[in-house]
Amino acid sequence: MQASPTRIAEIQIVSPEVLSDQRGFFFESYRKSDFASLGIGDEFVQDNQSGSSGGVLRGLHYQIKHAQGKLVRVVAGEIFDVAVDLRRESPTFGDWIGVKLSAANRRMLWIPAGFAHGFYTISEWAEVVYKVTDYYTPEWERTLRWNDPQVNIAWPLMNGHDPILSKKDADGALLEDAETYPQS
Repeated sequence: MQASPTRIAEIQIVSPEVLSDQRGFFFESYRKSDFASLGIGDEFVQDNQSGSSGGVLRGLHYQIKHAQGKLVRVVAGEIFDVAVDLRRESPTFGDWIGVKLSAANRRMLWIPAGFAHGFYTISEWAEVVYKVTDYYTPEWERTLRWNDPQVNIAWPLMNGHDPILSKKDADGALLEDAETYPQS
């Protein structure tokens, strides 16, 4: 297991060691001790999986209380995965990281608590699996607007078309109006 840093130090791209031969491949997607050696010692309490058609954007979601760290990976297709720093006192507040994750590259993205998270489906279909460090609590879920001009995420939109959004995601708050976190 290897971790690569990003522009925001707390967010890491994790690459597993993949064993391949003529039969296919095998890799450990999670081993607590390996992640702890990378500085990711958080306890995961829930696994989630979603499937999305091409052009669907989910997010940018976060929980203002019961904040969740997320370990995200793709088991089918490809996404552009994004995290936005919502820690008000952080030197990278409002900055974002975007990474292509796919079933083919097998990379994972570690996003600690304090960040909004979302992804855009690049392939015709994608399935995303992610572990979280706290339980889903809908009353504390918030959404940051995907196209906030202050955050200015460079989404790789298909043919320049707006993404397919849920009403909740279309109605997300702008960063200047969003509830954010004190830095921990």
